[in-house]
Amino acid sequence: MRKPKVIRMVFALSLGCFIMVIFYFNSNLRPASEPVGERSSGQKSRRSPLQTLYDGDQVESAVQVIHQGRRELLEEACRSYTRKRRVLIPEDLKHVIVDDQHGLLYCYVPKVACTNWKRVLMVLTGVAGSHRDPLEIPANEAHVPGNLRTLSEYSTSQINQRLRSYLKFVFVREPFERLVSAYRNKFTRSYNTAFHKRYGTKIVRRHRPDPQPEALERGNDVSFEEFVYYLVDPATQREEPFNEHWERVHSLCHPCLIHYDVVGKYETLEQDSRYVLQLAGVEDQVSFPTSSKSTRTTGDMAAQFFHNISPFYQKKLYNLYRMDFLLFNYSVPAYLKFR
Repeated sequence: MRKPKVIRMVFALSLGCFIMVIFYFNSNLRPASEPVGERSSGQKSRRSPLQTLYDGDQVESAVQVIHQGRRELLEEACRSYTRKRRVLIPEDLKHVIVDDQHGLLYCYVPKVACTNWKRVLMVLTGVAGSHRDPLEIPANEAHVPGNLRTLSEYSTSQINQRLRSYLKFVFVREPFERLVSAYRNKFTRSYNTAFHKRYGTKIVRRHRPDPQPEALERGNDVSFEEFVYYLVDPATQREEPFNEHWERVHSLCHPCLIHYDVVGKYETLEQDSRYVLQLAGVEDQVSFPTSSKSTRTTGDMAAQFFHNISPFYQKKLYNLYRMDFLLFNYSVPAYLKFR
């Protein structure tokens, strides 16, 4: 008599756990979409960015062809290199910013123009107040927690609805150029004392023979070689997850679990940003800031930083970032010596 009761309890527990997970699977089918205007009472219905992308009633442009190709390459790479699927959990969605007014989901990746994209979304969502020019918003304000909502803050049903009907986009960058950019910004700038204390002192202590007391105290003179040793050291990730500035894109944005409609690239940043704003129907309201930086990290600059890294450690580092190279169709850099 006890067995049916036990079975019912196990069934109830399993059902409860099943309901709590997020049922969202990467699909090659056209995502379901709804007019953005229907989500706000009293507003006139209009086409959502997702409808604009997939309804296909516009003349196909070269940019559309490029992005279709990127989606297909990403899907193929996911099929080839991802062994087994899993369901999304809210923890996976902390980097996905939500714009409910325009039906947008943006997964931000540090060192891939995320400051400017956050500025643009602050203007679009009204968080920026009277500011209409994204560059009027201070960079530090763009990163204030709570200014922009992330998908992890919503209920399971709300998450599923947005994943189905919003335009999902991410911007990526050549992995080693992004890594060198993160190193230069966080370890060679005198004002980044928080990173020096938090990570620099640890790197010096673990990976520098006979460090000076001042270096142990301040951590402000970490070399790129030491940074590489820190990254490939298995103890690093056993102790804590990578900082978002050098975490792999596939770990931040889960492109094999979330079907991204637009995969923008840093190498074609202005063109791809304009494309997203056009899909959202806001190209007349806000413009993506153009960059005039002369200190931007380039491939040639990355090659200089890797010059003193031995082939052994180049190979270990490549293996660490291999999935980002494969998923987003980046070639192995010619300057690497292990090939």
